[in-house]
Amino acid sequence: PPSRMPAVAAGADLFAQGAWLGLSAAAAPGPLQAYLLAQSARNGAARTLPVAGVPLVTDPPLIAIVLAVLTQVPAGLLRALGIAGGAIVLWLGLAAARAVGRAGRADAATSGGAPVDARPPPKGFVRAMLLNFTNPNAWLWWSGAAGPILAAAWRAAPLDAAAFLAGFYALLLAGNAAVVLLAARIARAGPGVARGLGAVSSGALVAFGAFQLAKGLLGA
Repeated sequence: PPSRMPAVAAGADLFAQGAWLGLSAAAAPGPLQAYLLAQSARNGAARTLPVAGVPLVTDPPLIAIVLAVLTQVPAGLLRALGIAGGAIVLWLGLAAARAVGRAGRADAATSGGAPVDARPPPKGFVRAMLLNFTNPNAWLWWSGAAGPILAAAWRAAPLDAAAFLAGFYALLLAGNAAVVLLAARIARAGPGVARGLGAVSSGALVAFGAFQLAKGLLGA
């Protein structure tokens, strides 16, 4: 019926807005992207792809908290998240750097023989959850960029809010998966390339963690 056309158009428009924001979030360099690179270089795409879905687990409580306080995140909470998140990201970066070093020594020890894969199954999902939930940028994102749109859509119609979230997560998860697949493809060029990619991603994690920790401690 003609009366349903405006509602359909509104839903399509909100889906497009969500998709654009999701693509922007996936393309923006950040701790989660660096962690996905490190995990993919170390464990391969098949083991790392589940980690790309971490936002589906960490975002719902984050969104609920942000919307419950009318999209205003207290400065004290952001500072505490910055300190905790910076420490977590720094820890993950140093752990990734140690893994790169161990891989290099293992390759040197087994050179000339059959490659040995003694890597344990990945334990990165919970760590990625901690990383994403304590990232102040995620809270600021939902407080400033995406939260008000979602709140307005929910007030208009719950289906509009669902359309916005569907667009957002479709492109966010697709972007995260693309990062994982691209990193795994690059790493297949050889153990040296994989170690190089791991070193770059671990260095990025250390840099993100140090910056976030310093910013939280200084109260900037």
